[in-house]
Amino acid sequence: MSRGSLLISLRSFAFALLLAQVSPAQAADTLRLAVQATGTTLWDLAVVSAFNLDKEAGLDLKVTELASTEAGKIALQGGSADIIVSDWLWVARERAGGGGLTFYPASTGIGAVMTGNPQIHEVKDLVGKKLGVAGGALDKSWLLLKAFALKQGVDLEKEATILYGAPPLLAEKAAQGEVDAVLEFWNFAVDLEARGFHRAIEMTQVEKALGAKKDPIVTGYVFDESFAAAHKGVLSRFFAMMKKARALIGSDDKAWQAAVAHIRTKDKATLDLFRRRYLEATPVGEPREQEEDAAKLFAVLAQIGGEKLVGPAKSLDAGVFYKDTKETR
Repeated sequence: MSRGSLLISLRSFAFALLLAQVSPAQAADTLRLAVQATGTTLWDLAVVSAFNLDKEAGLDLKVTELASTEAGKIALQGGSADIIVSDWLWVARERAGGGGLTFYPASTGIGAVMTGNPQIHEVKDLVGKKLGVAGGALDKSWLLLKAFALKQGVDLEKEATILYGAPPLLAEKAAQGEVDAVLEFWNFAVDLEARGFHRAIEMTQVEKALGAKKDPIVTGYVFDESFAAAHKGVLSRFFAMMKKARALIGSDDKAWQAAVAHIRTKDKATLDLFRRRYLEATPVGEPREQEEDAAKLFAVLAQIGGEKLVGPAKSLDAGVFYKDTKETR
């Protein structure tokens, strides 16, 4: 072998050895996410993609878009997803039944009682009126509203006509004047607000009236405890990445435009309203405070909804809220 060939062979060997040493450390960790196709998590993920935040975090995200939150729960429990987005109340109910799920906060976004009637501003104004309730008889917002009304001497189930239905259907009924007011999920409330409805009763204020100190956590990332135990560093990087994406939506118009691709309307005034309400739902406070507020609301929901809503638990299980140790890979 000539001297030149020997040098080339040695360099090739050295380069191959370097790749063998570096590649495993640089290999991205895979996370399988199952998210609702109409949910705002896709806004964050669009920003993650546009700004390469996943690569920065060393994550390879496999995202499956599903038609409903129930489909996400099935995916998680069936082992086809590592993380879904849901509410802490579902996690608490699953844990009460022996499940090992846990929850990390993502949003305080909650709905409001929306109306086009200028005479409706508080609970007593709903007496004798038709009230649409999105989500059904055991929806947590409805139970909290009922408890709030009872504290003021108003039994909405007896003193108002309650109509349950899917959020988009009730939004249209409200727009057509078929109901006097409607308790809607936050995004449908924003849509009605953009159409001239006013927010008669803010559910964040209801939550505080029932004991919460700040705007309580509503939804977050749900995963199994066994997965968390084996992927602590991966989860910490995922949480940090998603928080950064949310912050960029507020500070960077390019990030917001990436999110807008997942919003049906293109009306600027409506989009501006969506952006503002979305950012208002950014969690604040320490994890301990967030968990304490959830525990207070859980006690109210357990009293009003009973086992049908919360399962056999009488208080919020300590393992519902995941404790992020912020370990790195």
